[in-house]
Amino acid sequence: MKSKFLNQLGPKDLKVWFEQESLNPFLIDVREADEISFAPFTYEVLHLPLSRFSEWSINLTEKLPLDQDIVVICHSGIRSANFGDWILSQEWGYKVWNLTGGIDAWSLFVDSNIPRY
Repeated sequence: MKSKFLNQLGPKDLKVWFEQESLNPFLIDVREADEISFAPFTYEVLHLPLSRFSEWSINLTEKLPLDQDIVVICHSGIRSANFGDWILSQEWGYKVWNLTGGIDAWSLFVDSNIPRY
């Protein structure tokens, strides 16, 4: 089996992606609903809380585009990295990136209007 590694993407790099029309990432936020309510991400995301994994994981491939890079987001980048690694382990063919430092780093380096927690 070919070894796969999750791509890492810093918050400033992700901001550049949003500024370039040719790079149109698909965002997945794995935080819980209360986290998203308190500190929503700046862009539209597919909300897939990890605590409800058994509810949405069955038909996950129906929700994900194969023609876009996927960027996974959480609070600090740990849950999203674990989820990104899981997606890669399924060998579905997606290109997956983890937002390094999560929404916390995004708030620190890109958008200070997002509350830190």
